[in-house]
Amino acid sequence: MPPRQFDGSRVRAVRRGQELGQKELGEVVGVSAPTVARWESGEDFPKGEKLPAIAAALGKPLDVLFPHDGPPDLQLLRCDAGLSVAQAAAIIGTSRVPVSNAESGRRKLADAYVTPLAEAYGVTEADLLTAQDCSFGLRPRASRDEQASAPRTVGEKVAYILRHGYAGQKAPSDEDIARVVNDHAGGAAVTAGDIVALRTGAVTEVSDVVRAGLAEALQVDAALFEDDAEVNPVAREFLEALRFLGSIHSGQVLGLAARGNHRGLSAEMMANINELVGELKIKLPEVSDGE
Repeated sequence: MPPRQFDGSRVRAVRRGQELGQKELGEVVGVSAPTVARWESGEDFPKGEKLPAIAAALGKPLDVLFPHDGPPDLQLLRCDAGLSVAQAAAIIGTSRVPVSNAESGRRKLADAYVTPLAEAYGVTEADLLTAQDCSFGLRPRASRDEQASAPRTVGEKVAYILRHGYAGQKAPSDEDIARVVNDHAGGAAVTAGDIVALRTGAVTEVSDVVRAGLAEALQVDAALFEDDAEVNPVAREFLEALRFLGSIHSGQVLGLAARGNHRGLSAEMMANINELVGELKIKLPEVSDGE
């Protein structure tokens, strides 16, 4: 399975749109027409290092035709450079073992290998080391863009919960939320209009009483509604869980058993499962009509 998402039916559609035959595409990529047919029907997948050549042959950006979720790891960097494990190993003058060990998270690259591999992959040494951390399961600190897009204010978190936390159920209305907040406060603390202003960003400051009432209305821990420059680990775990449950409801995940873990899944595990959900989409059977 390539490190990027591969949808054979989409490749087939783009190829036909380019009026390119399976044999022609195979010749450009270095495989046979039957191999391309198996890719397009979902019977097989190309190696990750083949994807840049496929995208180039079809005249599409790599990230558009074969997207990937999350930060890049070492395998993705190598494949995006169009290199096999053997070719990467040849660049640093070793067997395949150091490259394979690093990509599988067993043993990190020797310092002497960092510079030549970074140059071969077309990235900086810092980027290569960050990708290596990802290969070892160490998620990098969120980028500024990711931090900016994460729900941080009370209103953003309310909107996120309403959007992702009620799969298959009716989310509470602004009137419902205001009523529970006021009941919790023991008086008229907010109106439905105030809730609208909060979740749309027109208002960003709320009292501790309102925060507690919102937690009661949405049935979450009040700590979730602390203002964070970056979502704290507990809040991030909860938000990842919401997104995962939405994936289950939509049919992308058919079931999950997690026994013997009273604390639940970690935020990192939830993020990994969400990435797996994206990968599962391309494994669903497609109706093949040949070339």
